[in-house]
Amino acid sequence: MKRLYLTLFICLSWAIGILQAQSLEKNIEDRLREFFTNYETSYANIGKSRLDKFVVDHDKKRLDIYANKNFGYQPFTEENTTAIYRSLKQLLPGPVNYYDLTVYADGQPIENLVPNAFRSKKEDKSRQYGKIDYKGDPWVANTSRPFEITRGLQNRHLAVWQSHGRYYKNDKKQWVWQRPRLFGTAEDLFTQSIVVPYLIPMLENAGAVVFTPRERDWQRQEVIVDNNTCTPGSKYLEINYKKDKWQPTDKPGFAQKYLIYRDGNNPFTDGTARFIPTQPKPEKAFAEWIPNIPEKGRYAVYVSYQTLPESVTDAKYLVFHNGGVTEFKVNQQIGGGTWVYLGTFEFDKGANDYGMVVLSNESKQKGVVCADAVRFGGGMGNIVRGNGTSGLPRYLEGARYWAQWAGMPYSVYSKSNGTNDYNDDINTRSLMTNYLSGGSVYNPYEPGLKVPFELALALHSDAGYKDDNALVGTLGIYTTDTNDGKLNSGISRYASRDLADMVLTGLRQDISARFGIPWARRSLWNRNYSETRLPAIPSVIIESLSHQNFADLTLGFDPTFQFTVGRSVYKSILKYLANMHGTDYTVQPLPVNHFAIREGKKKHTFELSWLPVEDALEPTATPQGYIVYTRIGYGGWDNGVYVKRPNYTVEDVEPGLVYSFKVTAVNRGGESFPSEILAAYQAKRSKGTILLVNAFDRTCGPATVNTSTQQGFDLRQHPGIPYIQSPAFCGYQQNFDRTKAGKETAEGLGYTDASLEGMLIAGNTFDYPFVHGKAIQAAGRYSFVSCSDEAFESNAVNPDDYFMIDLIYGGDNKSIPAAVSRKLTDYCAHGGRILISGSYLISNTSSGTSESSAALRNLLKFAPGGSLPAGGSGGLTGTGIRFSIPRSANAESYAVPTPECLLPTGSSFAAFAYDDGNYAAGTAYRGNYRTFALGFPFESIRGAAERAHIMKAILGFFEAK
Repeated sequence: MKRLYLTLFICLSWAIGILQAQSLEKNIEDRLREFFTNYETSYANIGKSRLDKFVVDHDKKRLDIYANKNFGYQPFTEENTTAIYRSLKQLLPGPVNYYDLTVYADGQPIENLVPNAFRSKKEDKSRQYGKIDYKGDPWVANTSRPFEITRGLQNRHLAVWQSHGRYYKNDKKQWVWQRPRLFGTAEDLFTQSIVVPYLIPMLENAGAVVFTPRERDWQRQEVIVDNNTCTPGSKYLEINYKKDKWQPTDKPGFAQKYLIYRDGNNPFTDGTARFIPTQPKPEKAFAEWIPNIPEKGRYAVYVSYQTLPESVTDAKYLVFHNGGVTEFKVNQQIGGGTWVYLGTFEFDKGANDYGMVVLSNESKQKGVVCADAVRFGGGMGNIVRGNGTSGLPRYLEGARYWAQWAGMPYSVYSKSNGTNDYNDDINTRSLMTNYLSGGSVYNPYEPGLKVPFELALALHSDAGYKDDNALVGTLGIYTTDTNDGKLNSGISRYASRDLADMVLTGLRQDISARFGIPWARRSLWNRNYSETRLPAIPSVIIESLSHQNFADLTLGFDPTFQFTVGRSVYKSILKYLANMHGTDYTVQPLPVNHFAIREGKKKHTFELSWLPVEDALEPTATPQGYIVYTRIGYGGWDNGVYVKRPNYTVEDVEPGLVYSFKVTAVNRGGESFPSEILAAYQAKRSKGTILLVNAFDRTCGPATVNTSTQQGFDLRQHPGIPYIQSPAFCGYQQNFDRTKAGKETAEGLGYTDASLEGMLIAGNTFDYPFVHGKAIQAAGRYSFVSCSDEAFESNAVNPDDYFMIDLIYGGDNKSIPAAVSRKLTDYCAHGGRILISGSYLISNTSSGTSESSAALRNLLKFAPGGSLPAGGSGGLTGTGIRFSIPRSANAESYAVPTPECLLPTGSSFAAFAYDDGNYAAGTAYRGNYRTFALGFPFESIRGAAERAHIMKAILGFFEAK
């Protein structure tokens, strides 16, 4: 009986234990489901989290918790992972809350998903390069750079691209964009406006060698100079030295045999290449490429060569351009048989001996240098698909077509064997990067050209919209589930997640800080995308914002936003690679301000001064020196002079020449973007000196429409003011009906025509003191200097020192500060002379108190007369001539859609009139002081001769007694 009771007791205890265990596990499950169902994070918009499963081991006192993929979309930090574990321990029933907990998301414990760069504890060495590093010479090095980069991206090789491009849709037999035309743009165009003018230069200013699988040069012209074939009027020359003679290589080279290329044609197998032994002494043998430039302008310079068994790593190229000579060293042991970008330079029209590329045989190494073709300019698309080419500049086409022109194997740019250009274009970006990097330390087992690329980043703009004007924001994509979770160098593919996380974190911080808004951060997706699956190196897609969402594009079109995005991504790449290699870093500085030029105390000198700008977000971005760049007349920029302090004296100024200057700040991390451009001139027999004050530093996006029924961007009302120029716009928005949001047809909100495709919309060049100054030079014997409006406002210059002040307000709608008004009033009290021009003078002089605004307008002797409606003719009359200004978007000069009408007051009189309505366009006053006010920007006057005529008339008015 006792045995029976014992058996019953054991069974009962066992049953109770099972029931208790089941009850405990049900309790655990309920609490975990509640936690994940209610989980919210301010770090990112990740959607709904949930519990997938959990595994509890009571013997080992372990609890493994597996969350759904949405939970892994968020960025993990040491702080939020600690908080998650603390919350779970508090939530779970005892004794489980004392167990060892591990929460899994995205295939990893969440603490493993904290990027290495953000850790204070042990880092994950499996996703760092560590000892894997490239020790050779860079692919390309600018040896004329007047400073050294030691803590930036020097000798780092990066692949960066700007989403899609125009491609041939095989089933419809037509060229199309990857995304529809909406809100004046398309993704294929919009992303160019961030990557090309901002991100790539910032990376290169930090010392990186940047490759992009799409054409980077916006120049529509193209000149090829080659030993086999040349653009008409161009020349290829060879100079031999004693026994060293140029000889043909045993490898084929480039030759342009056709005007258009069909699928499979490879121009890099149609010609020959040349080589010559090197000499350690100063160069004695040369190859020269002299282009016949069709029109004056800026042209990218690409060289090509074949990699030979004895190729050297320091092939010396000299680029002769309008600003002088810039020297490059090219590592010909890598990257042979394709176009290799050197830089972009100003060239005069025609064939000139001061505009060419020279390769010498001088080298510190014994071997050979190879010469093939040199290409100037981006050119027009020349790849035939279906019945013709795209008809657009090459920079707007997809990577598939540039890769063919760049000599890539057919398997690289057409995996589909010509049947699906859309897929081919997507794959080409990665496959071209892999082919170029094959055989390098970062891609050691794949055959290729051995260029050591160590990361790839694709910047896209995503689709999607929100009815409530909320931001869609930024999304990051990476891929880990391929190649056994390894990259080709052997490190973990989670290195790509680290990069994506760092870029998104940086964008959220930088955009929010700069614009005072909570920038929307979306998810981190671990997805099977070609651009993140195929690359042999860490790779990410950054969906920067939604081109289909009005709130996103309102910011996205703003050049200040584009600069902020570019700088943020550059900084994240810098910090990421510093962590990958265990090195320190320094962030390149911000541009300087308070720039001013004065006549020097010594004869024939100018004194330049400026102030550095500290970056509140980056303590390392402090300038340690500066580069002063000089341009003479209509020439190009020189290679710059390094100075330690924020001032510089220009000596041996030649009277009769206009000098222009720009300044950058530098430190061990690289070089800032340039300042505005100022100009100065000493007349040979000067009658006095004029001060030009550049107050036009505005950039902006196009005019917005945002009412209860209408929404969009009205480029006719105002196309905006890009930074220098922009390719972002495809046409004019046709549909503003908010009820049609989300439709991608002609009836949908944002639908846009194609009238601006292929046009670079001109913006603010920051070079208008030169334009005004050339008119002064042509008009009479006056010298001039110039300064920024900040320098003028801060008393860095004395107005009484100058015969006249020319205030350049251009298309800037900022108010005139009270300090400037006081200085102008004091200047006029001493009999001063003021020329002021701009398209917002009424609004500029209407700020502040009504009393101060009225006093300023009274000083300048005009009253508000309204603005012309957009869409007018642009014609004017005055000073005895007819002339015009641009009223709509164009490629030559920023648009002035709604110039102002200035009405004369007191004893002033109307000096100019618009053709539209014969409204007064400017006033002139002669009394104890003299003023000339123009309701349109002086620099917008079309034609240098017309500007000179008008400036001469204004100077004559100021001189007359």
